[in-house]
Amino acid sequence: MPPKAHKERPHRDFLQIPDFSAKEIERLFSLAEAMRRGKYRTKTLAGKSLAMIFMKSSTRTRVSFEVGAWQLGGHALFLSPRDVQLGRGEPIADTARVLSRYVDGIMIRTFAHSEIEELARYADVPIINGLTDLVHPCQVLADVLTVKQNLGDYKGKRIAWIGDGNNMANSWLNAAYVLGFELTLACPEGYEPNPMILQRAQSKARVRVVRDPAEAADKADVVNTDVWASMGQEEEQAVREKAFRGYKVDESLMSRAKKDAIFLHCLPAHRGEEVAAAVIDGPQSRVWDEAENRLHIQKAIMAVLIGGERV
Repeated sequence: MPPKAHKERPHRDFLQIPDFSAKEIERLFSLAEAMRRGKYRTKTLAGKSLAMIFMKSSTRTRVSFEVGAWQLGGHALFLSPRDVQLGRGEPIADTARVLSRYVDGIMIRTFAHSEIEELARYADVPIINGLTDLVHPCQVLADVLTVKQNLGDYKGKRIAWIGDGNNMANSWLNAAYVLGFELTLACPEGYEPNPMILQRAQSKARVRVVRDPAEAADKADVVNTDVWASMGQEEEQAVREKAFRGYKVDESLMSRAKKDAIFLHCLPAHRGEEVAAAVIDGPQSRVWDEAENRLHIQKAIMAVLIGGERV
């Protein structure tokens, strides 16, 4: 029996938000909204499979991709480090070549961003970034979609980021770079976002990094935060608690934003640390809409990259 032919079909990857143009992102939003409203019923992934590699564990990423693939008529395979040879030292390039012979797309949630870049370099199928230490693009597209749904548009809006200059902050910068909204990040000294991503965003959008959370929240349309110690940084918890003192999003900080401002958090949240329970569970919180939108925006991404839907 001859070996299976090497897949030569052209494909796109989604590693960072700038991989899509502003026009394409708007099309993704339209697709995601149609999916949310039940107006998109095409089984775009019928007969197709998605490999989901989780080097980092997750609730929202796993469930949203797995359910999304099924709703589009496809099949998703959950692969932890115990399930794949990556966990035993197989080169990423070899894993990419092998999986490309079996599946139609690969989603990976991992640590170093260089790992997903290498996976994309050697894979013959679309690669989707479920999270790296550098960026979390699916989450921030879900966040911007939430802003659009609740405030009518992201254009002309003021977004405040309070806390760590982490992968979420970097992805908000990438979104501002492509979509052009105003973004102010309040980060403690030594916890700023990636300097290259920041500089690129500042070349296209009104973007600032400040120290005072109140300055960032002032007249903001959206106030956004994340945990102070992300996965893999647990040993830094005590140091970070000291560095981020004064960066909690509480009712006092929210009062500086516009009256109709919304609060976002990518979850999981630590009530009483980076956010007060009264805020995340309060009337301005849209975190549950935001979490749901992971499903819809990722379905749109899979429909385009794997299913051939046009953007």
